[in-house]
Amino acid sequence: MSNAMSRCLWRDIIIFDGLRTRPEPMAVITEGARIITLSPMSEFDEQWAKDCTEMGRGGVMTPGLVDCHTHLIFGGSRAEEFEARLEGASYEEIAKKGGGIISTVRATRAASEDELFRLAQPRLEALMAEGVTSVEIKSGYGLTLEDELKMLRVARRLGERFPIQVVTTLLGAHALPPEYQDQSDAYVDLVCQEMIPAAAAAGLADAVDVFCEKIAFSVEQCERIFKAAQQHGLPIKIHAEQLSNLGGTAMAARHGALSADHIEYLDDHGIAAMREANTVAVILPGAFHTLRETQQPPIEALRQAGVPMAIATDANPGSSPLFMPTLMLNLACTLFRMTPQEALAGMTAHGATALGLEGLGRLYEGAVANLCVWDVETPAELAYAVQPGRLRHRLFQGVITHGL
Repeated sequence: MSNAMSRCLWRDIIIFDGLRTRPEPMAVITEGARIITLSPMSEFDEQWAKDCTEMGRGGVMTPGLVDCHTHLIFGGSRAEEFEARLEGASYEEIAKKGGGIISTVRATRAASEDELFRLAQPRLEALMAEGVTSVEIKSGYGLTLEDELKMLRVARRLGERFPIQVVTTLLGAHALPPEYQDQSDAYVDLVCQEMIPAAAAAGLADAVDVFCEKIAFSVEQCERIFKAAQQHGLPIKIHAEQLSNLGGTAMAARHGALSADHIEYLDDHGIAAMREANTVAVILPGAFHTLRETQQPPIEALRQAGVPMAIATDANPGSSPLFMPTLMLNLACTLFRMTPQEALAGMTAHGATALGLEGLGRLYEGAVANLCVWDVETPAELAYAVQPGRLRHRLFQGVITHGL
């Protein structure tokens, strides 16, 4: 069943619509790329089933998962740093010795576009096998004009080759490259004056991101980059407050950032700025888990302020080499005491909002049929158990790509 124009019917299915679980079993019909019927079984008219392909009964349907923060394109491995951290080295210490992001930069620069595509393919397929239908992919391991554009071209190719929506983000300000040591302002000039204009002109970037931290770029430098991005019509987002509280989140919110990501050290001022700007908080439990951090993001304060919280894998070679979205649901609950409903909303509706994809990550009549059907009885089971193989069907724009 791969014909996007077929009418497909699921019966007696529990619906998580992107924000909440519907209280009674539902019937769902898709036709083409859209959901055309979403009805309680008690109100279902059998006439609606005419010309439908019966897809089964029971289970749970959710929107297709949205992984709104990944670094899927990279060369090399950082397993040795994993060992070093377990022997006592900190993330910051490793970075200062030329490891961390810079070690991946060396390997990524050395790789061709075709090699980077080949390396990224199984990572992307792992996300798709877990129900992801929209994914953000950042650059940030090139740190030259040509290598950043190379990464973005690979990301675009992945979106053309696979049944998944790829959102690309230029993260030129990820780290200071070796050739610009002690010249951070000059490198920021390169990002503002060359990388952003070139990526925008080529249509390779959907947004611009920065790493605002003591080991990366200052609040003032990140603000310069944001202004350049906005001059070229590109939305902005920020890695902020991961290792310390510099105030980057509040600054980004003042500029209308789509999201602020990591935010373990976020304070009340930053939370208030996010609420005012409708900036999404992207929670990344994989990095917290891998780095064995102890400073938790302010989940309760964000909850009380009504700031939407997204969940993402942060899939990357160093701080979160994890490519299993449902594991992130579990970690968000077990590490940060988010509820299963909050976690699942974070990887559907709120994840889509963090990428500016309004309308995606939701199930309603007329919605794009990016959806998943799971062999579980309740949505909470997706966060409760870390268990591959529960995905029964995955639809992307109405086409069944898993479970034929």
